[in-house]
Amino acid sequence: MAALVLALASSLAYGCADFFGGLCARNTRVLRTVIIAAPASLVVELLLWPVLGATGSLPAFGWGAASGVASAAAFALLYRTLALGPMSVLSPVTALISAVLPVGLGLAQGERLTAYALVGIPLALVAVVLVSAAPGDGAARPSRTALVLAVGAGTAIAAQLICLDQAPTDSGLAPIIIGRAVSSAIVLAAAAVLRGQLGSARPPAMLCAAAGALDSLANLAFLLAVRSGDLSVVAVITALYPAATVLLARTVLAERIHRNQIVGLATAGAAVSLLALN
Repeated sequence: MAALVLALASSLAYGCADFFGGLCARNTRVLRTVIIAAPASLVVELLLWPVLGATGSLPAFGWGAASGVASAAAFALLYRTLALGPMSVLSPVTALISAVLPVGLGLAQGERLTAYALVGIPLALVAVVLVSAAPGDGAARPSRTALVLAVGAGTAIAAQLICLDQAPTDSGLAPIIIGRAVSSAIVLAAAAVLRGQLGSARPPAMLCAAAGALDSLANLAFLLAVRSGDLSVVAVITALYPAATVLLARTVLAERIHRNQIVGLATAGAAVSLLALN
């Protein structure tokens, strides 16, 4: 039950982080948002270090650094994917792959699923697709390049989660601190190289920092969840993060929730209920 609650917390935090990050990036370059959010998230993790501890080791450093590289790659591929569109096809592809790969690895590592999980995991995967599907451009067909990038983005997100899962369980916050330091360094280096293309518009700094802080909390909740539960279950619950984004968009921006998303939210609730019995 602890792993389930932590996975839900991770999903909620990821969804909120995406919502705030999306608001920040509406009228400015995405990279301008990330160069504030990434260092802010690192600050949050450093503040938590004395409370939760961090034990350095070669495996912790290696898996943490790998998660940071995967995080930076996921960011670049995801936003490029969604820019090409259509979101109604590409977003579910990305979300589905980010869930399926960790589930597959968990099962390959010998994780055993109960009858509840055998029903709940497929239901959750269906919910991921339904909730993350953006309505309005479903008639458009994505290009081959866009599909490849969507697969790449989902794979990078999955790789980040898998790397955190593989880090030593006694390493504390070390993997996410190292990973965030690496991803921040990559983002800041990219900003330095592309500074002439960033434009003059600046996003609200506090909102960007909030997005970064929430992303850190999401990573922390995921890390703690997989240390007390199965990767196959934790990953698929975490992948339900678009539900939080959709509900925030409805509450804050008064955006309409479409029929497929309502079905997806109900399916997600059923899936989580079944997985709670696992």
